[in-house]
Amino acid sequence: MPLQPVNRRSVPDEVFDQVLAEVVDGEIEAGETLPSERRLAEVLGVSRPAVREALQRMTQTRLLDVRHGGATTVRDYRKFAGLDLLPALLVRRGNLDARVARSILEARLVVGPGVAALAAERGGPALAAQLTDAVDALAAAEDGPAGDVERQLHALTFWDLVVDAADSITFRLMFNSLRTAYEPALEALAPLMAEEVGQVGAYRLLTAAIGEGDPETARVAAERVLRPATTSLISALDALADLPSQEH
Repeated sequence: MPLQPVNRRSVPDEVFDQVLAEVVDGEIEAGETLPSERRLAEVLGVSRPAVREALQRMTQTRLLDVRHGGATTVRDYRKFAGLDLLPALLVRRGNLDARVARSILEARLVVGPGVAALAAERGGPALAAQLTDAVDALAAAEDGPAGDVERQLHALTFWDLVVDAADSITFRLMFNSLRTAYEPALEALAPLMAEEVGQVGAYRLLTAAIGEGDPETARVAAERVLRPATTSLISALDALADLPSQEH
């Protein structure tokens, strides 16, 4: 098993990341038995408690099947893992997984308009006032790189309000996972996201549709907000990962 010694001992996150990468990349296949804690500790150069903590985390994310007094086997993460694994899948061994990033963007474009439609049905005038404040703050951000980052934060506040108004725990948890995956890369993505978060008019149209309780207009307006950056980012990821181009 081509694992690497961990540089910072007693950091279970690093152990988790290495073992996860082996599982996702197919180096450790579903159904395969993991080496013992002792063996993993020797290979990785860390303490057994660090290995134990990392394996417990993998068990909590449903990546391992642990039988009392028996072997610990790897599960197929595609069938058993939840959205809480998404941030770890997005960046592995310090590298962005372009395919995972692309899937996040595609999910955002599909789900976002539906969430906006639900918010229009359930939100009401009070929500429209809060959304207007978020858009006003977005519009007031200064030009330049710092402003691009600030606008992204205001856009996240906007969508946070929309998701809350949709009153769906499923969409809420999806949004939490997508945000957790996205926020660490927020600064790096600022140039590519500038087009989206700079669409003050589109955000105002979406706000008006939600405030008027018009779900169909909210759906269309949300897609108008989300599609430009989605298309640009997917094109960039296609070039990065040499993925086959698709129409969007």
